[in-house]
Formats: sequence, C-alpha cells, structure tokens
Amino acid sequence: MARRPAQPGDRTGPAHLLDLIGETVPPIHPGGLPFVAGASAVALLGRKRPWIARPALALAGASAFFFRHPSRVPPTTPGAVVAPADGTVALVDTAVPPAELGLGDEPLPRISTFLSVFDVHVQRIPISGVVESVQHTPGEFLSADLPEASDRNERTCLRLRTGEGERLGVVQIAGLIARRIVCDAAPGDTVTLGETYGLIRFGSRVDVYFPAGTAAKVAVGQHTIGAETVLAKLPR
Repeated sequence: MARRPAQPGDRTGPAHLLDLIGETVPPIHPGGLPFVAGASAVALLGRKRPWIARPALALAGASAFFFRHPSRVPPTTPGAVVAPADGTVALVDTAVPPAELGLGDEPLPRISTFLSVFDVHVQRIPISGVVESVQHTPGEFLSADLPEASDRNERTCLRLRTGEGERLGVVQIAGLIARRIVCDAAPGDTVTLGETYGLIRFGSRVDVYFPAGTAAKVAVGQHTIGAETVLAKLPR
C-alpha cells in the first residue's frame, strides 16, 4: 500500500516532529552563540584528535545548556510582579536600594534570586512599564549568594515605572564566577511583562526592589521560574 503523503497541518509527519523538537529543546540566547560556535569550531578542526574534539564538544554542549533561552508564559493577574530570573529565592527582606536606582534612602521590600550555573541565565522584565534609568556600577565579585553582594559587587541597576506610576528597581549582580553583565534595555524603552532584557554569564543574582507596602508571595529557598513565578502583587 502506498504511503499517504504528508498533508498541510498533518500532526504525524516530519514537520510535527520538528515542532516537537523545537518545543523540547530551547533556543540559545544570542549572547551564548560565540561560545557554542567557538567550541564547535575547535571540535570540527580537531575531529581527528579525540583528545581535542571530545572536550570541545562537551564545552559546546555545556555552553548551549547554560545559554538556553526557553519560552515562558507570564501570568495575566493585574499588578503581578514576576521573577526576573530562574533561580532560588535567597532573600526576602527590606533594604535601602542602591543609590543609582534613585528610589530614595529608606528601606524598601526586596526579593533576591540567586542563579546557579545550572539555572537559565537570561533576565526578564518583572512588570510592564517604561525604563527610566539604567546604570552600570563596577565593583567586586563576591559570591552572589552573600547579602553583602548587593552593595559591593559589580551590578547594573534598572528602574521601571509602571503605567500607574509605581517605581521598581531591578539589579543584575555579578557573582564569584560571573564577569559579564549584559543589559539590552535603555532609558525610554517601553517594556512588557516577561520580556527578555539581559543576561549574566556564569553565576549571578538579581534583586528586585518594590514600592513600600508590597507583600512578598514567595519564601526563602523557593525556586523561581523567570517570567512565570509571581514574586509579589503591587498594592492598588
């Protein structure tokens, strides 16, 4: 019996298989492509020398895993502030925000998410609004899970203003191994909930500073999923 040719919209043909692979294997963030391509090129050039090719292939695979950029579905709850990154909640407290955020010198609610080398390392916008400021501050490279890393480590601070006029601060903090913070947002940009805006390479932390009176919806030790886990709901 002749095999029926694949039809448009056929859910059993090769196109469907490719769709399934695309849904299962996340794409790579553009910031990671040079690492994957470089290691792959070394593996290709050294293919006749296993002692070169195998470590290079392993490095390419590790880089692809580290720089993975999965799609996410943000919540539709009004006023919800989502996690800016995958990771583990390291702090739920109040603290004076970095001066460069311009949020005043009074303690504000803060939630810190620590990213291990096994977590997705892209950062996402926690709530829709307008970027008011972005400032990079050089500093140390202490382990990002330490409380003092907020003040002493190299960081990039982003201040958001929501449509209701509330202001939040998002701080990308370099860690013990991380040496490169990427922030694609710029002052004046209109950004949407869950949108990818940055990347920290190789271990890091992201702090979110909320308006006074905001109650946290997460606890220390909880694992977050960037753009999906609700950290808090802004008071209305």
